[in-house]
Amino acid sequence: MEVTREDVLRCAALAHLSLQEEEVEPMRAAMAQMLTHAASLDELPLDQVEPMLAGLDRPLPRRKDEAHEVFTQAQALANAPEQDHGQFVVPKVL
Repeated sequence: MEVTREDVLRCAALAHLSLQEEEVEPMRAAMAQMLTHAASLDELPLDQVEPMLAGLDRPLPRRKDEAHEVFTQAQALANAPEQDHGQFVVPKVL
């Protein structure tokens, strides 16, 4: 399948990746190879293959909900790289 330089740059922008100029061509070739392989899966004769439904009729195993020893606030924050007023400090994302 044909992948252009612009396709690579658009996908990189959508994924918030910054590609160096020398990375564009290898990425284009890799994307083309992946898409060609994915397209080749359409040629498989799957008409007689039943959908996989095994396991859907069995409930998922669950563990018992039992009380355990809990952490104190000091224990929970002991390995925190940064804390303030008894809380974890994390970077802003918005």
